[in-house]
Amino acid sequence: MASVPASIRFKEKLKELIMMISRYLYLILAFVGLPAVANNGEMPLEQQLAVKYIQAVTDHDYKVLSAFYDRDSIFKDRTASKSYTGRRHIISFLRRAHQGVLEYGFNIEHMFNSGSLVVMIGSYHYKGPGDQFGKPGKIIDLAIPGVTTVKLDMDNRRIEEHEDLMDYQTMADQLAVQ
Repeated sequence: MASVPASIRFKEKLKELIMMISRYLYLILAFVGLPAVANNGEMPLEQQLAVKYIQAVTDHDYKVLSAFYDRDSIFKDRTASKSYTGRRHIISFLRRAHQGVLEYGFNIEHMFNSGSLVVMIGSYHYKGPGDQFGKPGKIIDLAIPGVTTVKLDMDNRRIEEHEDLMDYQTMADQLAVQ
């Protein structure tokens, strides 16, 4: 068997090394590029609209909320067995519920959608007068776990139905110690 000169072996090894490095670089670039493609920066439009809506609810922004509702919109709190239909009735209910509230927010811990139905799982934070909860003269602070679903009309950017399922037992437990 003839001996291969060292310079040729070196060139072959160098060529193999360059090919191996280029493959690894290609894989690294491919994997680095995947999150950019997968995330493409944005959550689905349905979720974006639902977040804007919930922000208006928790900010007590009745002007913005008025644009989200129409006369057929439904607002339900299934756990409390309450339901309101139509812009005027829903806004009136929210104004009463928000009266005197110092802080109100919804911490969304998980959100997903199936078409125009958006499901938000998290906790509502409430700080305000205890009058509504049988604690007159006190400021109460509550974190109420719950699920809010919003059925959207994406063409008109309206709320067809808002439904809350709240853990009122946790709320009662918190009220008992305040």
